Amino acid sequence: MDDRTFWALMDELSLRPGGRDERLEWLRGTLRRRPAAEAVEFQARLESACAVVGTAALWRAVHRIEGGLCSDDGFDYFALWLVAQGRGTYDAVLADPDALADVAEVRALVGRDLREWRDDEWPEWEELDYVAGEVFDELTGQEDDCQEAFYEALNALQETWAGPEEEIDDTVGATVRAGTPRLDALFPVGVDS
Repeated sequence: MDDRTFWALMDELSLRPGGRDERLEWLRGTLRRRPAAEAVEFQARLESACAVVGTAALWRAVHRIEGGLCSDDGFDYFALWLVAQGRGTYDAVLADPDALADVAEVRALVGRDLREWRDDEWPEWEELDYVAGEVFDELTGQEDDCQEAFYEALNALQETWAGPEEEIDDTVGATVRAGTPRLDALFPVGVDS
Protein backbone atom coordinates (compact mmCIF):
# COMPACT_ATOMS: atom_id res chain seq x y z
CA MET A 1 0.00 0.00 0.00
CA ASP A 2 1.53 3.26 -1.06
CA ASP A 3 1.16 6.61 0.68
CA ARG A 4 -1.48 7.86 -1.77
CA THR A 5 -3.67 4.79 -1.20
CA PHE A 6 -3.32 5.07 2.58
CA TRP A 7 -4.39 8.73 2.57
CA ALA A 8 -7.23 8.01 0.16
CA LEU A 9 -8.54 5.49 2.71
CA MET A 10 -8.18 8.03 5.53
CA ASP A 11 -9.92 10.71 3.47
CA GLU A 12 -12.80 8.34 2.71
CA LEU A 13 -12.97 7.21 6.36
CA SER A 14 -13.26 10.85 7.45
CA LEU A 15 -16.23 11.40 5.12
CA ARG A 16 -18.13 8.17 5.80
CA PRO A 17 -21.58 8.54 7.35
CA GLY A 18 -22.40 6.96 10.66
CA GLY A 19 -20.62 6.63 13.94
CA ARG A 20 -17.12 5.42 14.59
CA ASP A 21 -18.13 1.75 14.74
CA GLU A 22 -19.77 1.92 11.32
CA ARG A 23 -16.81 3.76 9.85
CA LEU A 24 -14.37 1.21 11.26
CA GLU A 25 -16.46 -1.60 9.82
CA TRP A 26 -16.23 0.07 6.41
CA LEU A 27 -12.44 0.22 6.79
CA ARG A 28 -12.30 -3.44 7.85
CA GLY A 29 -14.37 -4.41 4.82
CA THR A 30 -12.12 -2.41 2.51
CA LEU A 31 -8.96 -3.98 3.94
CA ARG A 32 -10.50 -7.47 3.78
CA ARG A 33 -10.76 -7.11 0.00
CA ARG A 34 -7.00 -6.58 -0.26
CA PRO A 35 -4.09 -8.97 0.31
CA ALA A 36 -3.15 -9.56 3.95
CA ALA A 37 0.20 -7.87 3.35
CA GLU A 38 -1.63 -4.60 2.69
CA ALA A 39 -3.11 -4.68 6.19
CA VAL A 40 0.46 -4.77 7.51
CA GLU A 41 1.46 -1.94 5.16
CA PHE A 42 -1.60 0.05 6.27
CA GLN A 43 -0.53 -0.31 9.91
CA ALA A 44 3.04 0.73 9.12
CA ARG A 45 1.78 3.88 7.37
CA LEU A 46 -0.65 4.59 10.22
CA GLU A 47 2.13 4.32 12.80
CA SER A 48 4.44 6.48 10.69
CA ALA A 49 1.78 9.20 10.32
CA CYS A 50 1.05 9.10 14.05
CA ALA A 51 4.73 9.41 14.95
CA VAL A 52 4.93 12.75 13.14
CA VAL A 53 2.12 14.12 15.34
CA GLY A 54 4.28 13.88 18.48
CA THR A 55 5.32 17.54 18.74
CA ALA A 56 5.37 19.69 21.84
CA ALA A 57 3.05 22.19 20.17
CA LEU A 58 0.41 19.55 19.45
CA TRP A 59 0.77 18.07 22.92
CA ARG A 60 0.01 21.51 24.40
CA ALA A 61 -2.97 21.97 22.06
CA VAL A 62 -4.52 18.61 22.99
CA HIS A 63 -3.78 19.22 26.66
CA ARG A 64 -5.70 22.51 26.34
CA ILE A 65 -8.70 20.91 24.61
CA GLU A 66 -8.89 18.08 27.13
CA GLY A 67 -8.70 20.35 30.15
CA GLY A 68 -5.23 19.19 31.18
CA LEU A 69 -6.30 15.54 31.29
CA CYS A 70 -4.41 14.24 28.26
CA SER A 71 -2.26 11.24 29.22
CA ASP A 72 0.50 9.66 27.13
CA ASP A 73 -1.96 7.02 25.91
CA GLY A 74 -4.56 9.71 25.31
CA PHE A 75 -2.13 11.60 23.11
CA ASP A 76 -1.41 8.42 21.12
CA TYR A 77 -5.16 8.00 20.62
CA PHE A 78 -5.39 11.68 19.59
CA ALA A 79 -2.75 11.03 16.91
CA LEU A 80 -4.89 8.17 15.55
CA TRP A 81 -7.96 10.44 15.58
CA LEU A 82 -6.06 13.17 13.76
CA VAL A 83 -4.87 10.81 11.01
CA ALA A 84 -8.47 9.63 10.62
CA GLN A 85 -9.57 13.22 9.92
CA GLY A 86 -7.98 12.91 6.49
CA ARG A 87 -4.92 14.36 4.84
CA GLY A 88 -6.12 17.96 4.60
CA THR A 89 -6.90 18.30 8.31
CA TYR A 90 -3.80 16.31 9.28
CA ASP A 91 -1.49 18.56 7.24
CA ALA A 92 -3.19 21.75 8.44
CA VAL A 93 -2.91 20.76 12.11
CA LEU A 94 0.72 19.66 11.73
CA ALA A 95 1.54 23.04 10.19
CA ASP A 96 -0.40 24.95 12.85
CA PRO A 97 -1.90 23.19 15.89
CA ASP A 98 -4.28 26.13 16.32
CA ALA A 99 -6.05 24.80 13.19
CA LEU A 100 -7.72 22.32 15.57
CA ALA A 101 -10.03 25.25 16.35
CA ASP A 102 -11.47 24.80 12.84
CA VAL A 103 -12.28 21.08 13.22
CA ALA A 104 -16.02 20.58 13.69
CA GLU A 105 -15.56 17.73 16.20
CA VAL A 106 -13.38 19.98 18.38
CA ARG A 107 -15.74 22.94 18.11
CA ALA A 108 -18.62 20.69 19.25
CA LEU A 109 -16.85 20.31 22.62
CA VAL A 110 -16.54 24.02 23.36
CA GLY A 111 -18.25 25.15 26.54
CA ARG A 112 -19.22 21.63 27.59
CA ASP A 113 -18.10 19.94 30.78
CA LEU A 114 -15.62 17.13 30.07
CA ARG A 115 -17.69 14.75 32.16
CA GLU A 116 -20.54 15.17 29.67
CA TRP A 117 -18.48 14.24 26.60
CA ARG A 118 -19.51 10.89 25.17
CA ASP A 119 -16.69 8.42 24.52
CA ASP A 120 -17.06 8.90 20.77
CA GLU A 121 -16.78 12.70 21.09
CA TRP A 122 -13.26 12.79 22.53
CA PRO A 123 -10.66 13.68 19.91
CA GLU A 124 -9.13 10.24 20.42
CA TRP A 125 -9.67 7.01 18.49
CA GLU A 126 -7.87 4.03 20.04
CA GLU A 127 -9.88 1.43 18.12
CA LEU A 128 -8.43 2.53 14.79
CA ASP A 129 -5.11 1.07 15.91
CA TYR A 130 -6.56 -2.48 15.98
CA VAL A 131 -8.28 -2.69 12.61
CA ALA A 132 -5.33 -3.80 10.49
CA GLY A 133 -4.29 -6.52 12.95
CA GLU A 134 -7.81 -7.88 13.17
CA VAL A 135 -8.15 -7.97 9.38
CA PHE A 136 -4.72 -9.57 8.93
CA ASP A 137 -5.64 -12.30 11.42
CA GLU A 138 -8.95 -12.95 9.64
CA LEU A 139 -7.32 -13.13 6.22
CA THR A 140 -4.51 -15.42 7.35
CA GLY A 141 -6.51 -17.60 9.73
CA GLN A 142 -4.29 -16.54 12.63
CA GLU A 143 -7.17 -15.42 14.85
CA ASP A 144 -6.06 -17.39 17.92
CA ASP A 145 -2.40 -16.32 18.10
CA CYS A 146 -2.79 -12.97 19.94
CA GLN A 147 -1.75 -11.24 16.70
CA GLU A 148 1.81 -12.60 16.93
CA ALA A 149 1.98 -13.22 13.17
CA PHE A 150 0.72 -9.69 12.46
CA TYR A 151 3.31 -8.04 14.70
CA GLU A 152 6.09 -10.24 13.32
CA ALA A 153 5.13 -9.15 9.78
CA LEU A 154 4.84 -5.50 10.89
CA ASN A 155 8.25 -5.55 12.59
CA ALA A 156 9.85 -7.21 9.54
CA LEU A 157 8.35 -4.56 7.26
CA GLN A 158 9.39 -1.69 9.52
CA GLU A 159 12.97 -3.00 9.63
CA THR A 160 13.20 -2.72 5.85
CA TRP A 161 10.97 0.30 5.34
CA ALA A 162 11.55 3.65 6.96
CA GLY A 163 8.13 4.96 5.92
CA PRO A 164 7.38 8.22 4.19
CA GLU A 165 9.70 11.12 4.77
CA GLU A 166 7.69 13.83 6.44
CA GLU A 167 8.87 17.35 5.94
CA ILE A 168 8.21 19.76 8.77
CA ASP A 169 8.77 23.33 7.66
CA ASP A 170 9.50 26.50 9.60
CA THR A 171 5.81 27.23 10.17
CA VAL A 172 5.79 24.59 12.91
CA GLY A 173 8.51 26.45 14.81
CA ALA A 174 6.60 29.71 14.38
CA THR A 175 3.48 28.07 15.77
CA VAL A 176 5.33 26.94 18.89
CA ARG A 177 6.36 30.54 19.57
CA ALA A 178 2.96 31.97 18.69
CA GLY A 179 0.91 29.53 20.76
CA THR A 180 -2.69 28.62 20.03
CA PRO A 181 -4.74 31.78 20.52
CA ARG A 182 -7.94 30.43 18.94
CA LEU A 183 -7.85 27.21 20.99
CA ASP A 184 -7.01 29.24 24.08
CA ALA A 185 -10.13 31.35 23.50
CA LEU A 186 -12.31 28.28 22.92
CA PHE A 187 -10.91 26.32 25.90
CA PRO A 188 -9.81 28.88 28.51
CA VAL A 189 -7.71 27.73 31.46
CA GLY A 190 -9.53 27.50 34.76
CA VAL A 191 -12.96 27.16 33.18
CA ASP A 192 -14.67 23.82 33.65
CA SER A 193 -15.01 22.32 30.25
